[in-house]
Amino acid sequence: MEHIEREAMEFDVVIVGAGPAGLSAAIKIRQLAIENNLPDLSVCVVEKGSEVGAHILSGAVLEPRAMNELFPNWKEEGAPLNVPVTGDETYFLLSDTKSQKMPYWMVPKSMHNEGNYVISLGNVVRWLGQKAEELEVSIFPGFAASEILYHEDGTVKGIQTGDMGIGKNGEPTHNFTPGYELHAKYTLFAEGCRGHLGKRLIAGFALDRDVDPQHYGIGIKELWEIDPAKHKEGLVMHGAGWPLSETGSAGGWWLYHAENNQVTLGMIVDLSYENPHMYPFMEMQRWKTHPVIKQYLEGGKRISYGARAVVKGGFNSLPKLTFPGGCLIGDDAGFLNFSKIKGSHTAMKSGMLCGEAVFEAIAAGVAKGGDLAIARVTEGDDHFAKELTAYTEKYDNSWLKEELYKARNFGPAMHKFGTWVGGAFNFIDQNIFKVPFTLHDLKQDYATLKTVDATTFKPNYPKPDGKLTFDRLSSVFVSNTVHEENQPAHLKLTNPETPIQVNLPKWDEPAQRYCPAGVYEVMENDDGSKRFQINAANCVHCKTCDIKDPSQNITWVTPEGGGGPNYPNM
Repeated sequence: MEHIEREAMEFDVVIVGAGPAGLSAAIKIRQLAIENNLPDLSVCVVEKGSEVGAHILSGAVLEPRAMNELFPNWKEEGAPLNVPVTGDETYFLLSDTKSQKMPYWMVPKSMHNEGNYVISLGNVVRWLGQKAEELEVSIFPGFAASEILYHEDGTVKGIQTGDMGIGKNGEPTHNFTPGYELHAKYTLFAEGCRGHLGKRLIAGFALDRDVDPQHYGIGIKELWEIDPAKHKEGLVMHGAGWPLSETGSAGGWWLYHAENNQVTLGMIVDLSYENPHMYPFMEMQRWKTHPVIKQYLEGGKRISYGARAVVKGGFNSLPKLTFPGGCLIGDDAGFLNFSKIKGSHTAMKSGMLCGEAVFEAIAAGVAKGGDLAIARVTEGDDHFAKELTAYTEKYDNSWLKEELYKARNFGPAMHKFGTWVGGAFNFIDQNIFKVPFTLHDLKQDYATLKTVDATTFKPNYPKPDGKLTFDRLSSVFVSNTVHEENQPAHLKLTNPETPIQVNLPKWDEPAQRYCPAGVYEVMENDDGSKRFQINAANCVHCKTCDIKDPSQNITWVTPEGGGGPNYPNM
C-alpha cells in the first residue's frame, strides 16, 4: 500500500491491554495524579477485544491482596467478589475411574485458598474498567495495537492501532479506516501471555538475555450451569494425574463452584509435552468423563468455552522489565505464580508498581518544567527519564518478588522429576523447609516434541457425545468468536511449505491437535497430495501455535480490532 496519513494522538501514558495489569496501572496512575494535584495527567488504554473483558479468560480464584491495596473499600464499591472459598479439595486421578483425595496437610501451602474468592475475572476486569473510567482514563475497546512506534534514537514512542478494512489481498476496501498513532511519554505493554508486541520488545531489546527460557501451558476452560442439588457454592477443586499421565505429560485441572449454580472447570496442559499425538482439547474432554468430575456435570448444560495460553516460567524466566520509553507488566512479562495457579493478583500488583514509577517520573519531569498531557515534544526532551528503572526497584522491594522467588522451583521440579517426585519435592519446598538452591529448565517448549518415529503410544480419544464431551467447532461456537472474514490472515507462516514438507512427516503436523479451536487442518487435494489449511476465523487468540510449533514457523499477529472471542462471565 502507499504511504498512509495517520492521525496522531498525544498522551502522557499509553497502555496496551485492558486486563488486570493494564487497568490496575491506569487506575494507580490516575489515583496518584488526583491525590497530588496533577489532574491533567492523561492515560489511554487500548483493548483489542470488542469490549473490556471480552478476551479475558481465567479460572479463577482471586487472592485479594492486590485488590485490597488498590481499592481498600472494594466491598462497599461493589467489586464482583461474591463467592468466598468455602471448601478446598485436591485429587490425584489414578485412572479413568479411580482417584485419591489428598489430605489437606499434604497439599503445598501455596495451593491453600483460605480467604480467596471464586470469581469471573472477566467481570472483575469489567468492574476495573468502570473504576478506571470514573478516574477519567480513556479506554478504547475494539482497537488492536498492531505496531510499536520508535523515536530515531530507538526509544519507544508509542503504538499504532491496526488498520480496519484491509481485504484478504492486502489492499484497502471501500470501508478502509487507517489506524491511529498513539504517542506517549511512557508506553506500558499489558497484552497478557505471549503478547505479540511484548514478544518483539523482548527480542529487540534482548530483555531475556540473562534469564531462563519462558515456559507455557494451554488452559482450556468451560462454564457450566449444573443441577442446584449438586452445587456447592465456594468449593474449589484441583488435581492432576489421568488422563495426562498416560502420555507422561505435565499439567493439572480445576473445578470451581461459582454463584448462580454455575461451575467453571478446565485443564492446563504444559506445552513442554513430548508426545506428538497428544491432543490437549480432547484430553480435557476425556477428563470430564472421570467420576470425580462427571458427578457434577450430569444433567447440566455447557454455557461457554474458551482457551488461552498460560505463562508459567515464573521467577527464573522474568525478563528485564523496562526498556527506553516503556515497560512490560502482567503476563506480558510473566508474573503468574504457577505454584498457586494464580496470576491475577500478581498481574495487578505489577501494574500498580509500574503505575507508581510512571507517576513519579512524570511528576519529576513536570517539576523540571516538562509539559503534561502530551508525549515528548522532541527526542531531546530531557525533562522526563527515558527508562523507568524505579519500576524494577519497586518490584525488587515488593511482596511480588518475594512471592515469586519462593515459588521459583515449582515448575522446574515438575518438568524435571514428573508429577509424583516433583510433587514431593514441592511439598518439602513449600511446607517443610526452603531448599537452598534453584532448579532451572532450559529447554524451550517447542523443542520437546518427539518425532512420530520415536513415539509408540497413541492416545485413544472417543467421539464426543455432545452432552458431556464436545468437538472443537461446537466449542468455538459457544466462545462467541467472530472475525471479519475479508481481512489478511493473522496467522503468518514464515515458510508456507514447512507444515507439509517438514512438520507432517516428522510430527504428523501437531498444529492439527494443539490448536484448541480447529484453526489448522491438513487437507487432501484431488490428486492425493496434502495441503495445509488455516481457518483463521476460528481463532480464539490463545497463542499456542506461536509457542508450540516445533519449526517456529507460525507467528500470531493481531487481526482487526474487535475480532476474536466474546467471553461472557469467564
